Amino acid sequence: MKRYHVIVEGQVQGVGFRGFAMLNAQRRHLTGSVKNLENGMVEIFVQGEEAAIDDFLAVIEKGDRFIRVDQIYVKPSKVVEGEKRFGYGW
Repeated sequence: MKRYHVIVEGQVQGVGFRGFAMLNAQRRHLTGSVKNLENGMVEIFVQGEEAAIDDFLAVIEKGDRFIRVDQIYVKPSKVVEGEKRFGYGW
């Protein structure tokens, strides 16, 4: 079990990025949260099996026709025991 703190920079607000991230995390049975930051970036905490996280990050970095990721920063974070879902952070 791993957990990462991820900051995503680019065209990631106002384009459905949070929903895109949440859907892709849930498809991979990952937990955590996603939220917009005041500086225009998006913050993600993602937790689960490392292979699933790697796949999730690859999809997130690729984006879609509306989402453009310019930079993604990933650093390890402390695992949150008992976390059950992936949702929107506040």
